[in-house]
Amino acid sequence: MDFERLNGDIKEMRRRNRGLALTVGLLAAAHVLALVVILNLLGTVRTVVVPPSINKSFWVSRDKASGEYLEQMGAFIAWLVLDVTPASIDWKKDILLGYVEPDQHGELKTRQELEAARLKRINASTFFMPQQLVPNEDAQTVVVRGRLRTLVNGLETANDAKAYEVGFAYSGGRMHLKTFKEVTHAAP
Repeated sequence: MDFERLNGDIKEMRRRNRGLALTVGLLAAAHVLALVVILNLLGTVRTVVVPPSINKSFWVSRDKASGEYLEQMGAFIAWLVLDVTPASIDWKKDILLGYVEPDQHGELKTRQELEAARLKRINASTFFMPQQLVPNEDAQTVVVRGRLRTLVNGLETANDAKAYEVGFAYSGGRMHLKTFKEVTHAAP
């Protein structure tokens, strides 16, 4: 038996074992790091939901939406409610009711039907020109400021600066209209 050859083989096996142990240690550390990253990502999932038209990038998380999303939805809702004619109000009312929170559906439907009857009776149209959108991510609201122009029988009867607060609730992977109300117009 060659003692030196045996001793060399043992040293070679120890060197290989140290390399394998180092590799296993690195793999275990990588698994622990991956587990920590995965645990940190749990609960911070953002779902991408598309508004009626996309003008800016935005994000949506479990119960909140970004200011950009609120701006786009607020402008869309303001267009549905305020930019109407006797011919378009019924169509816009039906689209609007698809976005309304379920517990507000009946109240808003009644309000929109009364407004539709009034506009048709006096042959009035309203046109809203948004000038500023001010989102509040914490409250999930957006204040839409602009000019509301009213025409009766084709003659302009009003052209006033107005501000409206549009409140949203995000649930079930969908943005719902919670409130739409006129607020005092503060200068931007």
